[in-house]
Amino acid sequence: MLYEGKAKRIYAHENPQQVRIEYKDSLTAFNALKKGSFEKKGQINRNIASLLFRFLQKKGISSHWVADEGDVSMIVKKLNIIPLEVVVRNTLAGSTAKKLGIPEGRVLEQPLVEFYYKDDALGDPFLSDDQALMLKIASREELEKLKVLALQVNSELKKLFASIQIDLIDFKIEFGRDEKSQILLGDEISPDSCRLWDQKNGEKMDKDRFRRDLGNIHEAYTEVLSRLTNALKEELS
Repeated sequence: MLYEGKAKRIYAHENPQQVRIEYKDSLTAFNALKKGSFEKKGQINRNIASLLFRFLQKKGISSHWVADEGDVSMIVKKLNIIPLEVVVRNTLAGSTAKKLGIPEGRVLEQPLVEFYYKDDALGDPFLSDDQALMLKIASREELEKLKVLALQVNSELKKLFASIQIDLIDFKIEFGRDEKSQILLGDEISPDSCRLWDQKNGEKMDKDRFRRDLGNIHEAYTEVLSRLTNALKEELS
């Protein structure tokens, strides 16, 4: 094992340019101040992330995904992760709505792209482009590329989720550089890192069910996986 985070473990692989990611059953919120878990959560998230990575690669958006392994792991390209959480918001929700004094649920005229500094000790603070440049996290050209890629991911995922009657409210993604310094989509895309609202009844189908003690977390994650599996069955076969 090379590293253990809040939701995943990373292991060395026989190919030095690859690693194995194992998805855990644990749930955390509020920078790990709140902790929990549910059975097969790791398997569900691995399967959702795998479906979405493969879907996006079909749409021309390269990621670190190489192959699934077992029930809870995937083999991925080894990346030097850029320490930025790239957040795309289509609808204001959660702490951002509260911070701006705007009722949750306001649909934005255009997607909002934000950067947050990946540092648990600092609470992952918001970063402006100039602050990211000051910290030498990325070049200005790379920051612009991250925004373009994030909006491409958003465009494809919004359409995909709309086709299964789910609104993509917002999401967090991460990127990294491979051995050729190419920027690839990394980490994961799952209900842990997205806000997903059912179009029919407005029910939350993501980690907000855990954050807000809404219950039925397993059922919500399972429903997201079921709808995605049915929608992508032919495209990814």
